[in-house]
Amino acid sequence: MWFFARDPIRDFPYELSPEPPEGGGAPGPGLWTLHRGKKKATGNAVSVFVFEAKPGEEEQTLVAKAAFKRLKTLRHPNILAYIDGLETDKCLHVVTEPVTPLGTYLKWKADTGGLSELEISWGLHQTVKALSFLVNDCNLIHNNVCTAAVFVDRAGEWKLGGLDYMYSAQGDSGEPPRKGIPDLERYDPPEMTDSSSKGVGEKWSADMWRLGCLIWEVFNGPLARASSLRSLGKIPKSLVPHYCELVGANPRVRPNPSRFLQNCRAPGGFMCNSFVETNLFLEEIQIKEPTEKQKFFQELSKNLDSFPEDFCRHKILPQLLTAFEYGSAGAVILTPLFKVGKFLNAEEYQQKIIPVVVKMFSSTDRAMRIRLLQQMEQFIQYLNEPTVNTQIFPHIVHGFLDTNPAIREQTVKSMLLLAPKLNEQNLNVELMKHFARLQAKDDQGPIRCNTTVCLGKIGPYLSASTRHRVLTSAFSRATRDPFAPSRAAGVLGFAATHNLYSMNDCALKILPVLCTLTVDPEKTVRDQAFKAVRSFLAKLESVSEDPAQLEEMEKDVHRASSPRPGATAASWAGWAVTGVSSLTSKLIRANPSTPDSTPASDTPPRPLPEGPPAVVPAPAPAAAPAQVPPMTSGQWDTRGEGEDKDEEEAAEEGEGSADRWDDEDWGSLEAGSPSQKPPESDWSSWEAEGSWDQGWQESRPQKLPEGTKLASEYNWGGTETSEKADPFSALAPRLTANTQRNPDSWSTEASGDWGTEESWGTLESESRQAKAELARKKREERKKEMEAKRAERKAAKGPMKLGARKLD
Repeated sequence: MWFFARDPIRDFPYELSPEPPEGGGAPGPGLWTLHRGKKKATGNAVSVFVFEAKPGEEEQTLVAKAAFKRLKTLRHPNILAYIDGLETDKCLHVVTEPVTPLGTYLKWKADTGGLSELEISWGLHQTVKALSFLVNDCNLIHNNVCTAAVFVDRAGEWKLGGLDYMYSAQGDSGEPPRKGIPDLERYDPPEMTDSSSKGVGEKWSADMWRLGCLIWEVFNGPLARASSLRSLGKIPKSLVPHYCELVGANPRVRPNPSRFLQNCRAPGGFMCNSFVETNLFLEEIQIKEPTEKQKFFQELSKNLDSFPEDFCRHKILPQLLTAFEYGSAGAVILTPLFKVGKFLNAEEYQQKIIPVVVKMFSSTDRAMRIRLLQQMEQFIQYLNEPTVNTQIFPHIVHGFLDTNPAIREQTVKSMLLLAPKLNEQNLNVELMKHFARLQAKDDQGPIRCNTTVCLGKIGPYLSASTRHRVLTSAFSRATRDPFAPSRAAGVLGFAATHNLYSMNDCALKILPVLCTLTVDPEKTVRDQAFKAVRSFLAKLESVSEDPAQLEEMEKDVHRASSPRPGATAASWAGWAVTGVSSLTSKLIRANPSTPDSTPASDTPPRPLPEGPPAVVPAPAPAAAPAQVPPMTSGQWDTRGEGEDKDEEEAAEEGEGSADRWDDEDWGSLEAGSPSQKPPESDWSSWEAEGSWDQGWQESRPQKLPEGTKLASEYNWGGTETSEKADPFSALAPRLTANTQRNPDSWSTEASGDWGTEESWGTLESESRQAKAELARKKREERKKEMEAKRAERKAAKGPMKLGARKLD
C-alpha cells in the first residue's frame, strides 16, 4: 500500500495573488516578502508575509521563526493583526489583515498631494502607542522601528510590525539579535556604535531614536545618513521640540513613549487636533455615556470634510452603522451618515446605507423622520422602485396626517423626488387622495400652496386619465384659496402644465377661472393671471388661424405618463415653468419649519416678486392661521337629503380609516412638538366630499358686483398718486364677504367638492355652525326612528313557546 504525503501549501486555506503588492513584492529591507492574498472560502482580502528558508542561512531562519511566534502571541490594536500562519521546513507563511508598507503608501500619496498633517499625527500617535505597550507593559524592545516596519491598513491607520529583531528588556535573552543588513543598521543610535557609551540610557532610548528617524523620513523622504537628522526639513514647528528630544545625543534625555504622547497632546501640540480627538473617542465609544455620544455625532459632521476619505469609509461608517443598530444615537447620525455615503460607490451604498435608511423610515421618532425627508435628495438615486413602493412610501404617507405642520410640509416636498419611482396605484390613487385632502382642508396656507406647486411639478408623471380628472380641478381650487401665494401657485400650475389640456378645456374650463383672477386683491396674482390668460389666448388663436396645429398642440394630452413636461413649455410659457421650478428649488432646499414661524393670518401677505409666489414655511399648530378653520366631524356630516349614512356604517368606516400613529411616542422634534392638537377631522368621509373629480364640469364665470370696472379701465402702470387708493383694496372685501353667489357660480359648484367657500368671515362661521347643528339634529332623529323600528319588529314577533313551529 502506497501513502502519499499531503502538500501543506496546497491545503493552506489562503491563496496568494499572482501579482505582487505595491513595492515590488517586499516591504523594504528585511526577511519577509509581502504578497496580496485572499481566503479561498470567502474571497476576503488578506496580506501574506512569506519567508523562504535557504541553505546556509540558519540564523535568519531562527530570527524569522521567532518573529512568527511573537506576532502570533502579541495582540494590540496598533500592532499588525495576525490571522493565520503556516510553518514548514522550507517556508513560513504569516497571514494578516490587508495592509500596505508605509514606504509604498507614502510614495503613492505623494503622487496625489501627499499625506496631510492630520493623517500623520494620528499615524505617529498609533506607532508611539504601540511602542509604549511593548516597552512599558511587555518589557520588550522593538529594535527595528523604521518605515519598513510600519504598515497602513485600508482605513489609513498605521500598524507596527517588523518584530524580527525584538528582544526582552530584562536582559534574560542575552545580546540583541544581529541584523546584518546595512539598510537597517543605519537607524541604530550612536551609543550602539560607540563602545564608551554602550548600555547608557533607558530601555526605550534606542527605540525612541529610531522613532525620530521615522518622523524625519515621513516628512522628508528616505534617510541616507544619520547626519541628515540635524536638518529639520519639512517637520512642522509644533513637532520640532519633541523631535529634537528624540534625536539628541544623550540617550538619557529621550522621553518615554507615554511621556512623548503627553507632550504632543498638550494644547497647541502636534497631536492636539480634531482628527486625533475623534479617533480617541471612537476607540472608547462603547463605554461612553449616551449624552456624550449624542454630542460627538452632532459635532462629527462639520469635521468630516477635513478627514481622509478612506478613514471615513472604513472607520467612521462602521461606527455609525453600529451606533444605529445597537445604540440609541437616533436622528443625529443621519447627517454624518449621508456625508460619508458620498464616498461610496453605488454597490457599497446599496449594501450599507440603504438597509439603514429603509429601517429608519419605519421609526416613530419625529426628529428622525423629518431629517430623512429633508435629506432625501442625497439617497433617492440609490433607491429602486420596489423598495420605494413597498417599504418606504407606506411609511411616508403617514406624514400627511401628522399633527405637526413641519412633518406635513416636508412630506409634501419629498413627493417631488419620490413621484418618478411610484407605481400606478401609489401615484395616481393614494397620493392624489392625500393631496386632495391637504389642498382642501389643511389649516396651513403654506402647506396648501406647496401641495399645489408639487402637483404642478409631478403632473407629467400622472396617467392621462388622472391628469384629466385632477389637474384642472386642483388648480381651479387653488385659485380660490384665501392665501395669496396659493392662488399664484394655481395660475403657475395651469401654465406649467399647459400641454396637458385640450383646446376645449383651455377655452371652457381654464380661461374662465383665470379671468376671475384678473381682479384679484393681490397685484402679483393679477400679473400672473394676465400672463397666463395671454398665453392661453395665444395658443387658442394659433389653432384658430391654422387648425392643422390642433394635433400638434394636443399631442401630450392623451400620452402616457412621461418623465419630463412638454418641450413646448419653454417657448410660450417659459415664465411659468421658471416660476414653478423656483418654487420647487425652495421646497427642496428649505430649512425645516420652526414654531417661531409667523402665522399667515397674523401678518398681511407681503408683495410677491415677479415670477413665482413665495413659499412660506408652515408655522407650528399653536399659531394656526384663521383663514381656513379646520373642518370638524359635524361639518363633514352635513349632507343633502338621502345622502346621510347609517350611524353604524359611519362608525365602521371611521374605525377603518382611523390612524393610530398619533397615539405613539414620537419623541421630541427639534423644533418642538405642538402644544395642542387641532380638532380631529373625520378623514373617512373625505373621499365622498373632497375628491378631485366632483364638480368643475359646467362652471360659468361669476358676475362681478355693481360698480366694478373692467380691468382695462384701471391704471396698471403704477403711476397713480399716493392719495388715490388702489381700486382693488375696496373690491377685496366685497369679493370675500358681501358678494352673494348664485347656485351656478364657481364657488357654489366647488362647495360640493372642496367644502363651503361662500364666505371666509363671520357669515361663513355662522353658516357652518347652523349646518352642524342641523346635521346633529338629523342624526338624533334618525337614531330615534331606527330604535322605534327595532322595538316594533321585536314586539310584533312576540314570545314563542318551546317546540312551537313558526308558520309563514
